[in-house]
Amino acid sequence: MNDVAHVNVRILEKEYQIACPAGERSALLDSVELLNREMRRIRDSGKVIGLDRIAVMAALNMANELLKSRSRDEILESEAVGRVQAIRERVERALHSGRQMDL
Repeated sequence: MNDVAHVNVRILEKEYQIACPAGERSALLDSVELLNREMRRIRDSGKVIGLDRIAVMAALNMANELLKSRSRDEILESEAVGRVQAIRERVERALHSGRQMDL
């Protein structure tokens, strides 16, 4: 199903019409709210002037947060894999030796 929703949004007092898959309308609105909040924060700081520059700074800040989040996820995944492997090895040793073990 190729249902497309046309959504009118407002970012920094400017209207945009955005097309997205109908099932992703809610996610789009959440994204718009996040972007609008970040752009307002940058604008209100008074350090960046101009819509284009504010948008670029917001995009850079959000990309930086995304990369940090991915890095944290990779670390957590690596730690989880290590823990699962250690538990598996303990279970295999216990099974091999034929004794009961405490988890």
